Amino acid sequence: MKSMKVIDITLRESSLMRESALTFKEKLEIARTLDRIRVDGIELPPIGTARADQLSNKTIASVVNRTLTATVDAVSDSVEETWESIRSAKHPQLNVLAPVSPVQMEYMCHKKAPAMLECISAQVKKCRFYCENVEFSALDATRAEADFLCQAIQTAIDAGANRVTICDSAGIMLADEFGAFVQEVKEKVPALKDVELYVQVSDELNMGIACAVAALFKGADGIKCTVSKGGYPTLEQVSRLVQVKGEALDITTNLRTTELNRAAAQLSRLLETTRSDQSPFDTGVNTEISNVTLSENDTIADVISVVRQLGYELSDDDNAKVYEAFRRVAVKKSFVGTRELDAIVASAAMQVPTTYRIDRYVINSGNIITATANITLERDGNKLRSVAIGDGPVDAAFLAIEQIIGHHYELDDFQIQTVTEGREAMGSALVKLRANGKLYSGNGISTDIIGASIRAYISALNKIVYEEESF
Repeated sequence: MKSMKVIDITLRESSLMRESALTFKEKLEIARTLDRIRVDGIELPPIGTARADQLSNKTIASVVNRTLTATVDAVSDSVEETWESIRSAKHPQLNVLAPVSPVQMEYMCHKKAPAMLECISAQVKKCRFYCENVEFSALDATRAEADFLCQAIQTAIDAGANRVTICDSAGIMLADEFGAFVQEVKEKVPALKDVELYVQVSDELNMGIACAVAALFKGADGIKCTVSKGGYPTLEQVSRLVQVKGEALDITTNLRTTELNRAAAQLSRLLETTRSDQSPFDTGVNTEISNVTLSENDTIADVISVVRQLGYELSDDDNAKVYEAFRRVAVKKSFVGTRELDAIVASAAMQVPTTYRIDRYVINSGNIITATANITLERDGNKLRSVAIGDGPVDAAFLAIEQIIGHHYELDDFQIQTVTEGREAMGSALVKLRANGKLYSGNGISTDIIGASIRAYISALNKIVYEEESF
């Protein structure tokens, strides 16, 4: 049986699949899930200028075992930065995306055919300098001039590409046509027999999976797809194809089909969920808690390892403070879980001078009125006030704070728990904000859980502001 390789481009195409950008946590969850169901490769989008994109790639590279591909445009000058962001992956790869049809070369790169060939050669060579495995993706190949397409592929192979993807970006071909197209390209470019060949087919005519299968019969090694419907064949379609027709077609995959359907449904809901522009909550409240537990016998290395798993990047001084606080708690308890460790980090690490202080707040909420928050903060002796409405009192309060500071930070996690019992019980709130890819946590305690939440947000915010203004 021929083993068909399945490359997932969900992360690469995510900006086209949903209205709002994926958060750091969402990207990580998608990558982990794809790795678990054993896709053969995961593609990441080109990195932007933000440091968060590079940190996101580095984090994903540290947790996946599949081939991890970072993409670069043919005219981009970010090859070195892109490579640095994934070089720690077990199987890193760079993919040069280049349009080859006349209309896309002019529109996307402002290049004529000869100049485009020079760009392809130079970019592939530069990628090959850093990475052993380099892919070349011929975008909009089915609308390219046949001779130029073959020239572009040959140029990329000569420059060092050992993988090639032929893209029917417009989705204009039927299965038989696309199969014949792939066969013709292989005949005109004999060097393709020595490289891995993939196809990326638009599902514009609902024929994507059929075209991909036709290409497999003509010599393609694998197909590119997405988790949910985003204009390409989906993982579920590939899995169903192999289950129903795999034996007859003599093809198989490495996919864990029993896990795939459930995982695909979860990720599809994530991708289809859009965040309201009027809400600070990116992905809701995190209820998924790791089962890692620690005891007083654990060393500082053990504790810091778990702290890093939680997403924190602390200095040596803060690591020592966290471990000291952990020891004080551990001697009184049989174990310390990740919730307690989160709270320890929030209260012990990165203690900074107060930039924003809570002056006053008024929260109105009920089952027949819209939740509103009237918050006044103090900074450098100036009173800063904002009023906001939200889906609930905490949502409204956080939005009012965002309006005051004029910035939206990704809300990575929000937890509430009781500290004491009884009618006058104290409530503890933990807020984890992510700025430039780095995690900051704040803790707040009060008999008023909304007040505790506001204090926790301000605590995390002050840490961000202090670090940003220190550099």
